[in-house]
Amino acid sequence: MKNRIVSDKLISFFNAHLINYNTPFNLNYIWSLGAMSGLCLVLQVVSGIMLAMHYVADAELAFNCVEYIMSDVKYGWLIRYVHANGASVFFIVVYAHIIKALYYGGYCKPRQYIWFAGIIIFILMMATAFIGYVLPWGQMSLWGATVITSLFSAVPFIGNDLVQWLWGGYSVDEPTLMRFASLHYFLPYVILAVTGAHLVLLHTVGSSNPVGTPNPSTISFSPAFIIKDIAASLITFAFLAFLFTLWPNVLGHPDNAIPAQALVTPLHIVPEWYFLPYYAILRSIPHKVGGVVAMFGSLIILFILPFVNRSLIKSATFRPFYGFFLALWILNVAFLGWLGQLPVEQPFINYGLYATFYYFLFFLFFVPVAGVLEKKFAYFFTPKKF
Repeated sequence: MKNRIVSDKLISFFNAHLINYNTPFNLNYIWSLGAMSGLCLVLQVVSGIMLAMHYVADAELAFNCVEYIMSDVKYGWLIRYVHANGASVFFIVVYAHIIKALYYGGYCKPRQYIWFAGIIIFILMMATAFIGYVLPWGQMSLWGATVITSLFSAVPFIGNDLVQWLWGGYSVDEPTLMRFASLHYFLPYVILAVTGAHLVLLHTVGSSNPVGTPNPSTISFSPAFIIKDIAASLITFAFLAFLFTLWPNVLGHPDNAIPAQALVTPLHIVPEWYFLPYYAILRSIPHKVGGVVAMFGSLIILFILPFVNRSLIKSATFRPFYGFFLALWILNVAFLGWLGQLPVEQPFINYGLYATFYYFLFFLFFVPVAGVLEKKFAYFFTPKKF
């Protein structure tokens, strides 16, 4: 009897949230980015568990352990390349998902809490990806971990103690690797939990739509949007397969194919591509504490969007000023990403400073000003009857 009750509740739950869930009828394939990112997360968790079965968090063995997985474990090369390139595809999808939310006003009330949960997921993703980048224990892994963890020394009063706790000693070594391996295994489950909260909030408020109207006509989620999500996910996985079969190492750094050497510093320390805009912000500020504050502030500032927005219109399709400033902001982030992989020298430092200035100015000035301008000049953008 108890099993029957549980079974009925599960069927009722899936029916309410996957079959008969009311969805705006005018959703396009851009709304499949959420499902695509969820499947990417599941793929990363599954492939990560399979890699963890063979990985050894030992400074003397970690690099050779990864080589062993690639060469001697059955289909180990496939699992490793899926996990490494899957992280890049995951970030591509999530970045596109964030741009979609910015363009269509996914951060506006009453969906501000969905936005907050999404940004928390994004920050947790970045932490997990950074920790995972250290585990192969290549040359770039070691020095990337050294540079980034050293930044925590800028925290007032407890900075040096915090760095020593992260390292497990007085330098990045085996205790650091063991800590990072544990955290890299644990954090994906935290992401799964926050993702669950993200979905609960979404299904409580309901999905937004391209027009931005509060009460559009709705249809059942199945089968129309399930088919769209499946089609979009198949395209994503086809791109991933194309990536890890033809160019499996194109997004990695060649120095990470060299075992970690604490006495040999790379000429140019470069993180993974999805960290480059924030790395450029860090390097553009000449003061260490200022650079750390700016880098972490570039993530925290995303939380203020629902509070600084002054427009009742959500979609940028009907907001010309906001759409223009948003397009410049997206190009600016791409420009920061390009700067992040260049040497720390002039004129790139100044370019990074100007781009960082606009990054923050967009949220603090242009978003609220765009709402005021669009309200003031609404007459010129309203269709006229003749």
